[in-house]
Amino acid sequence: MTRQLALLPAEERTRAGRDRLQLRAALINAPGFDPLYRSDVVRLPPDHQAYQWGCEVLGCDCVARERGLCRTHELELGEARKAKVSRADFIAHATPLGKHRGFGTSSCRICPERPAPAKGWQLCVRHVGRWRRYRAAVPGADFEQWVTTLEPFPGYGTCKVTACCYLAESPAGLCPYHRIRYRDEGKPGKVRLPRRWVEDFEAKGLPVPVLIDNEMAFRQWCLAAGPIYADGVVNLMGLQPLVKAEIQWGMHAHAQDLRPAFWDYTALQRLANLCRAGKVTSLFDLAEDWPRRSELDGSELSGRGHFRVRRVVSGIVESLWCVYYGPDDAREAGFIETDHFGRRFSNCRSHYDLTAVSQRWLRDLLWGYLADMLRSAKCPRTRGFLDHCRRATIEFSAILEADAPEGGHDPSLLREEHAQRFVADQRHRERHRLPFRGLTRSDGKPSMVTESSRRVVFNSLHAIAYRALESGAAEAIGLSRGFITTLPAGGPGTTARSRSPFTDEAARALADEGNLRRLAEAHDPHDAGYRDVWEAIVCTGRRGSEVTELHLDCIGRYHGLPMLWHDQTKVGNYDEAVRIPEYLYRRLDERRARTLARFEDRHGRPPATTERAAMALFPSRIRNPRYDRPISYDRYADVFRAWADSLDLGSVVSHQARHTMATNLLRAGATLAHVRRFLGHVSDRMAERYIKVAHSDLEDALNAVWVAGPGSASPGRLLSGGLAPMTREQAFALSLDLSRRSTPTEGGFCTYQPVVNGSACPWNLDCENCDKFVMSGADLLYWRRKQEQWRAIAERAPDNATADYLHKVFEPTARAIDGLEKALAGLGLLDQALTLDLRRPQDYFHRIWSTAFRAADLAGAGEGEAVPAGPAGESA
Repeated sequence: MTRQLALLPAEERTRAGRDRLQLRAALINAPGFDPLYRSDVVRLPPDHQAYQWGCEVLGCDCVARERGLCRTHELELGEARKAKVSRADFIAHATPLGKHRGFGTSSCRICPERPAPAKGWQLCVRHVGRWRRYRAAVPGADFEQWVTTLEPFPGYGTCKVTACCYLAESPAGLCPYHRIRYRDEGKPGKVRLPRRWVEDFEAKGLPVPVLIDNEMAFRQWCLAAGPIYADGVVNLMGLQPLVKAEIQWGMHAHAQDLRPAFWDYTALQRLANLCRAGKVTSLFDLAEDWPRRSELDGSELSGRGHFRVRRVVSGIVESLWCVYYGPDDAREAGFIETDHFGRRFSNCRSHYDLTAVSQRWLRDLLWGYLADMLRSAKCPRTRGFLDHCRRATIEFSAILEADAPEGGHDPSLLREEHAQRFVADQRHRERHRLPFRGLTRSDGKPSMVTESSRRVVFNSLHAIAYRALESGAAEAIGLSRGFITTLPAGGPGTTARSRSPFTDEAARALADEGNLRRLAEAHDPHDAGYRDVWEAIVCTGRRGSEVTELHLDCIGRYHGLPMLWHDQTKVGNYDEAVRIPEYLYRRLDERRARTLARFEDRHGRPPATTERAAMALFPSRIRNPRYDRPISYDRYADVFRAWADSLDLGSVVSHQARHTMATNLLRAGATLAHVRRFLGHVSDRMAERYIKVAHSDLEDALNAVWVAGPGSASPGRLLSGGLAPMTREQAFALSLDLSRRSTPTEGGFCTYQPVVNGSACPWNLDCENCDKFVMSGADLLYWRRKQEQWRAIAERAPDNATADYLHKVFEPTARAIDGLEKALAGLGLLDQALTLDLRRPQDYFHRIWSTAFRAADLAGAGEGEAVPAGPAGESA
C-alpha cells in the first residue's frame, strides 16, 4: 500500500486524513519534544541514556561497543578477568585511549570558517604552511606568541555535498573527506583549481577560478555522496522531509522507553544513508518493501548491520502507527492498535493486522469485538484472544469468499444454509485431518483442522456474532438473526487433557545430583541460576514464571521458619508466602549473594536501598545494568528442554512438577482446599485438573473437604489450608446459648423466635440462606457429607460451565463451614467434632419422630394380644 504525502481532500477530518508531515512537524515542535533531535545533524553525548556510545573508561575517546567498553578495553577486561579483577576495578584503573578523529571535523583556531586536520596545531592548511616557514626562519620561535599576531582568512562555506555539514577546505567547495572520496571515485565532472591558486589568486585578494568540465555530473555526485561517519553523530541532511521527521520522532520516542533496546548510532546513520540513496519518502514504504530496498546499498546492510537497521525501522514504524492513525482510522485501514486502549501484552506488538479478513463488514465486527474486549475491565492477560478471533474470522472469510453469494461481501444475502455449510465444512475437515482454507502456519505450511482448533474457531465466531446481535450492529448491516443463531459454540470437547505427574523414573532422573550438576555446568555457562530455578519449582510447586521473576529479597526467616515470598500474578495474589525447606533456603541465599557480588563487580559499590528493592534474584545478563530485569521464562524453558532431552526422558516439561506436587499433597492427607490454596489456583475445578489419583483416593479426599452453609457469623473466609484458628476469646464471642431459645432444623438450629415459639417459618424453611440459622459442632460431619454430594454432582456435570455454576452455588456454604471449623479449633473441640456423628438434624422432621406407641400395648403385642391404636400424633 503506497502512502501519499500530499494533503487529502478537506472533507477528510480524521487523523490519517491530515498531512503527515504537518502532523510530524507539530509534534517535533511541541514543548515535550527533546530539542536534541530537532536538528538535521543530531550530535549524541557519549553518555546518553538510550544512545550511549562513549567508552566507560574515564577519558577514553574510543567508541564503545554494546557492553559499554571499546574493543581494546573489552579485550583487556577479558585478560583481567582471568586474574580475578572486577569490572569496576578494571574501569577505575584502565588507561584511557585517544582516537584519530578523521578529516576536517574541527575548525582552525585562527580561522573559524576553515577546517583543521585532526592532528597537529589545529590550524588550517594555509596557516600550517606559514608556521613552518616562520619556524624555519626564526629558530626557537614561540608558537603561542606567533598565533596572537595572525589574522584570520575568510572561509569557503560548507561542503557542496548535500549530506555534509562540514567546512570546505578550498574554493572547489569540498571538505577534506569528500575531496579524497571525490578523487577516489574518478572526479565526476573534472572539478579542479589552478596549479598555484593560493599564490596567484588568493594571496593577491583575487577570486579563485574553479575549472569544471561537466557541472551536471559534479552536482549529481554531490547529491549522491554520503556523509562523514563521525562519533555520536546522526546526519539526516539530504533526506526527504517526512522520513527525516519520522527518524527524529523515532529517536525521541525510543529514548522515552523505560528499558530501550540497543540502537547503535551507526545503525541510525546507515538507515539515513539508505533512505537518502533510495529517495525514500516514508519509513512505512521502506518497511513494506524492505527486501528490495535493502539491496540498494549492500555495504550499509551487510551481516549484523542488516539486522540492526531493520530493528530500528521496525521500532520507529511501531511508534508511528498510533500517531498517524486514531481508532477510527485504524478500523478503516484494517488493523487495531492495542495502545489506543492502553493495553500492551507481554512480548507483543501494539499493531495487529486484520486485513486478511476480506469482507469489510466481517472485519468491522471483528474490530468492534476486539475493541470491546480491550476496553473491558476483564480484558484477558495475554494476547491469545486476539489470535483466536483473528484466526477464526480469517477462516470464515475464506469460506464465505469461496461459497457465499458475491463472495460474502453483502451480509444481507447470507442465510442459515450458508452458516450450516460452514459448520459442516469445518467438521468434515476435522474428521479427515484436512487443512484450513484460509490459515497457514508461520513457516508457510498448511494448518490442519483439529478438534481443539475447530472449537476455537466456533467459540470465537459465536462470541463475535452474538456481540453484533446484542449491540445492534448485525441489524444495521442487514445480517439475519437466523444466520447468527446457526453459528454454534465450540462445546466442551472430548480431548481436553492436563499434564500428568512425573513418573518415578523421570522424578529420580530430574532429582539426581549428577544430572543437576550437568544442568548447571553444561546448560548454564553464564551461571544464570537455571538449576536454582528448577529446584525451587520442585520444592515449592510454584509456576515457572513465579520463580524466574522472584525479587532479590524474596526469602527470609519468620519465627525461625524459612519462607519464600512471591507474586501469583495469574490469580492476582501478591506477596504470597510459602514455607520452604532449609536446603532450598540455603541455595536461594547463595544465589542472592552472587547477584549482589555481580552488581558490586559492575558498579564498584553495593546497591542502594531503592536499587536493591527492584533487583531480581535471577537477573538477565543482556543490557541490564540495574539488575532489575529477570531472565525470561521462555529461555528457562528452552534450557530445561535441552537438559531433559539429554537425559532421554521423553516429552517432559517443567510444569509437570506442579501436578506432581498436587498429587503428592493429596495422597499425604491434604484436602482439595489445601491444594488449591497452596498452589494458588483460581477455583476448585482448576485444582482438580492438577490432581491425578485413583477414584477411591479422590473420594476419600473429597470426604475430608470441609464445606459450610451461609449461616456463619462471618461467611466468606477461607479457613482451611493451614490458617491459624480463632483465639479462644474470639470463639466464645461467636458462640450462642441454644439450650433455651432455639429449635433444631436441618443441619443446625433456628434462632428466629417466632419459629421457636411454634409459628410457621416466613421463609419456607430456606435455612441455608437465613441469617437466623446457626450450626454446632454436631453438624460438621453432616455438612461434610453434603459437600461430598455437591462435588460428586459437579464432577458428573456435562460441561465446564455447569460444573463452575455448581461450585459457585455451593461456595457460600463452604465459607460458612470453614468458619465453623475455625471456631471449633479455637475452643479445642475440632477433633471431637470430627469423630462425633450422634445425630442427624433432618431426622427430627421424619415420620418416625411423630409416631409413638404405649409401652404396655407393645408388651401385649409381644405376647400375641391385640394392640390398641395409640392416639395419632402423640409425640415420644
